[in-house]
Amino acid sequence: MVLGKMIQISFEEISMIRALDSRYFGCLDLSDPKNSEIKAVVQKTVTTIQDDIAFYITKNVIATNELTSKVFDNNSTGNTTYEDNKLHDVETKIISFFEEETFFKDQFTNALCKLGHLHLLLGEYSEALSAYQKYLRFNRNNYWTNHEFIYGIGVAYFKLRCFKWAIKSFQELLYLNPNFTCANDVHLRLGFMLKHCGEYHIALKHLQLALLYTYPSTFSELHGWMYHCVECLGEKKERESSALTFIQKSIDADPKSGQSLYLLGRCYAGINKVHDAFLAYRNSVEKSEGNADTWCSIGVLYQQQNQPTDALQAYICAVQLDKDHKEAWTNLGILYESCGQLRDAYACYLNATKKISYQMSTIFRSEETISMNKDAIGFSKGLSQRIQFLEIQLGQAPLPSITSKRRQLCSIEEAWNLPISLEMNSRQQQTAQMLPRQVTKNSPIQGPPPPYPHSNITESPTPAKRIKEDVLNPIYNRSAQDCQDIIQQNKTKFLQFNQNIITTFSNHNLDNVQEGRMISEQAILDSYEYISNELYTKNTNIKFEPTTILSITNDETSRHLHEDSDYTEYNVSASISDLSQTFKIQMDSKQLLSAVKLLTIEDPPINCTVLQGNTAPPAPPDCPPQKLSRDQLLPPTPSVHLENKKNAFSPQLQEFCLKHPIAVVRGLAGALKLDLGLFSTKTLVEANPDHSVEVRTQVHQSPDENWDVSQAKRVWACISHRSHTTIAKYAQYQASSFQDSLKDESDKGFTGSQIMSDSDSKDSVSNSNITLKRKKHKSSSKMLRFGTNVDLSDERKWKPQLSELQKLPAFARVISAANMLSHVGHVILGMNTVQLYMKVPGSRTPGHQENNNFCSININIGPGDCEWFAVPDAYWGGIHNLCEKNNISYLHGSWWPVLEDLYKENIPVYRFIQKPGDLVWVNAGCVHWVQSVGWCNNIAWNVGPLTARQYSLAIERYEWNKLQAFKSIVPMVHLSWNLARNIKVSDKKLFELIKMCLLQTLKNILHTQEYVKFKGVEIRFNGRGKNDASHYCGQCEVEVFNVLFIKEQEKRHVVHCLSCALKLSPSLQGIVCLEEYRLSELQHVYDSFTLYRTQGLAYTQ
Repeated sequence: MVLGKMIQISFEEISMIRALDSRYFGCLDLSDPKNSEIKAVVQKTVTTIQDDIAFYITKNVIATNELTSKVFDNNSTGNTTYEDNKLHDVETKIISFFEEETFFKDQFTNALCKLGHLHLLLGEYSEALSAYQKYLRFNRNNYWTNHEFIYGIGVAYFKLRCFKWAIKSFQELLYLNPNFTCANDVHLRLGFMLKHCGEYHIALKHLQLALLYTYPSTFSELHGWMYHCVECLGEKKERESSALTFIQKSIDADPKSGQSLYLLGRCYAGINKVHDAFLAYRNSVEKSEGNADTWCSIGVLYQQQNQPTDALQAYICAVQLDKDHKEAWTNLGILYESCGQLRDAYACYLNATKKISYQMSTIFRSEETISMNKDAIGFSKGLSQRIQFLEIQLGQAPLPSITSKRRQLCSIEEAWNLPISLEMNSRQQQTAQMLPRQVTKNSPIQGPPPPYPHSNITESPTPAKRIKEDVLNPIYNRSAQDCQDIIQQNKTKFLQFNQNIITTFSNHNLDNVQEGRMISEQAILDSYEYISNELYTKNTNIKFEPTTILSITNDETSRHLHEDSDYTEYNVSASISDLSQTFKIQMDSKQLLSAVKLLTIEDPPINCTVLQGNTAPPAPPDCPPQKLSRDQLLPPTPSVHLENKKNAFSPQLQEFCLKHPIAVVRGLAGALKLDLGLFSTKTLVEANPDHSVEVRTQVHQSPDENWDVSQAKRVWACISHRSHTTIAKYAQYQASSFQDSLKDESDKGFTGSQIMSDSDSKDSVSNSNITLKRKKHKSSSKMLRFGTNVDLSDERKWKPQLSELQKLPAFARVISAANMLSHVGHVILGMNTVQLYMKVPGSRTPGHQENNNFCSININIGPGDCEWFAVPDAYWGGIHNLCEKNNISYLHGSWWPVLEDLYKENIPVYRFIQKPGDLVWVNAGCVHWVQSVGWCNNIAWNVGPLTARQYSLAIERYEWNKLQAFKSIVPMVHLSWNLARNIKVSDKKLFELIKMCLLQTLKNILHTQEYVKFKGVEIRFNGRGKNDASHYCGQCEVEVFNVLFIKEQEKRHVVHCLSCALKLSPSLQGIVCLEEYRLSELQHVYDSFTLYRTQGLAYTQ
């Protein structure tokens, strides 16, 4: 593609720009004068991207001359309406053009995303948001695959105080990838914003999750740590002083913080206060129960003090505490290489590269190997190239002879099982019970030592006791000059992969070596520079041609086409994206297992969704676009009157109920001869007078109004205060309330009743009640008490009442084979059990959808009436938006809609009276709110008809609840596996939905188990008892199925999901992993669940 402006740009600048994205925000300060060089490159890149985009669009997209590239220059602020219209026209033409030019679209949109990242790092938040929003416009169908973009736009919204949109972005990010690099910062920012919005419960939840992380965020200790390791924060002496001050304050605030003590030791080591550093590290080990980072830093100190044996032992402690510790493996390799033991160095480097994943969290422990600046770019790939270099040396080296110089250090295999010094052992014994796999004098090491080079490098290296002539031969005693000679002799071999080396190593990776670094590391870096310089001078094919910014800012996938093919192992997201297309419900369990084995196990599974893979994060739907008339805004409520028992048990009744958002079944009690007196207050008091009742204290208001405390304006927030009492005491209140009402009416004279007559043939309030303006209803602030959530699940206490409900038709019963909730296998109070509500006039059940969108049954016991309001589920997104507009949480808040607000938003409302003996059927997803008109009791429970619509709405809400950090009390994964065991499904759509849930969860289980085994953690079979409740994470409250991570907290064992377990312990050390079902059992259930084909019947949808 041809652009209007070409630039001369060095490889150093290209590499630096490619590496920068939103994850560096808060870690890299471009406003500091000390970082002016990087800032200048970023600013030059920003300007060039803007110019190139404008020129490209003008030349290739815009057919007329009326629109110019000026529209695109600095359009983020100060635009006029005319310019906005022109921009919209341009973007429309771009979208049309890109429908045929997919490759150009990728380059263009990735340039926009990069532009957003760079503006963000420069602190230009409005410009960043503008670029991000343009990127989003062109990638609405797959933006969720770019997690760095979602984080970046969330930060931009946060900085511009657009909290609503920032919250949405951060929630999506955590839903898509709870293990995201900057998840700690995301939780903190969410906590701050939600607290600002008054949602204290969910804010507290996010702040508590942030506290779980073992590494600091940019909001806490990181400020002190960044003064230690980021040059752009000032002169070295000033930075070290500030770092010590901030970290010491952190220790004063929490003297038991092992992390703060560890960072203090790092700071002391940086200013050569070796003794103080050792004391800080020792205290950190005592507080942190064996921290691999601390032992790695101790090893660095020993190595700097020229004590290689002690350094070796410290590094061994680190890698045995955390076998994934890249820095410890790398430093151990450097130590061995400095002693001429290249075979051992090669083994360590192999282990380091195996563990590499691009995680910014390693910033906090990476100083031993790389400095926190542009020198770090490409280091991971550099290690890979170093391994290639050693492979060549080992392949050409002669066998070690008897006369060879004795090795300075024992081999890595010997060191792995070598007893450690008394000094180190005394520290480790304190945590032997928590970390049984660590090194002690009296306990052997479990697990094999690190891999060694083998003749077939493509295979997994295995320990080798003896190297034969046909195998790569190790070199034990080679000086630096020997290595240089070998390089010179084999220059032609280096030239065949010179492009790979050049893309990995250049001078920018070798400059500004950190002060105090080990001489051996400097020598290795010098050898890197030597290789690169030789290749630059000898290979004339390598040229730095003028490069377009759109090409250097291309996405990760296209970059790998031009870089080292070995580097594709680090392109984890691309691999997962490709493999996700292969997971289909047509696969059997063996095929699924084979596909899972192709997934990376170096990084944890990022998200377990029960929906189709690679779908957008769940979100409230837009309301139907059809404009409704006044009559349509208050539709007649579907109702049916039962004459006899035959009518009640007819299939047509269930079909009628399933057809409508809400329905009233009148005369049910009479038709079935239900004894509703069993649920009367009198009978309840006689049966169990001391039974607990939850009480809600509310303001008495008319049903279609909701005023604030001052009675000055109409609001959505519904005032309600919780307390508890007993059935007997509430019965006294209910009776006295009735007596007081009679006395008031007698004193004032009867002036009419608010109770609506039953003469309305449409079973709804007259359409004349729809008015957009209404005079304020003069009502007193009289308080009332509503008795709610009375649990009737105990069959020993409520046997007569529960037996009476067995007279209901099967589709409405509490327990039925046709009810999904009967297959959960354990009690969910109020859902698959009966709850009672005891009411006085004005008692309100605020607006809501049922838990996980299940259907609901409600029977009015009487003697008074209830008034209902309901909205079809297709409009719940509109009500959600109105809740946000009124600063109230849709899920967590208590709200009573203002009817005029709903009518203005084109949202229809059913409104009707429920009389004694009437059954109200609330269909899946229907939004409803209820107010009692008289004194009455109600009973209610949930049901789950075996339909595709019910199941689909349930799992959609299950996923949306996860995004909102809201607990789903229906364990949909557990329920789905039970359904697969218990029922035969002939509905093709329902079958596909359940099978997809089984596929996704089994895939996640297999992937999780592979990852856990890779971490060296044993999975123990625990089994599952009959009627055991489903498990939820004790931190984030998501459902945890089959693979449980247990950690003792406050003298109790708490279940965690994998994500929260990794927050507590990135290496999973100290975490017990349990399995509830044998893998063979789950595979059998998965394979056995097939579509049941019935003869003569078509599949229902």
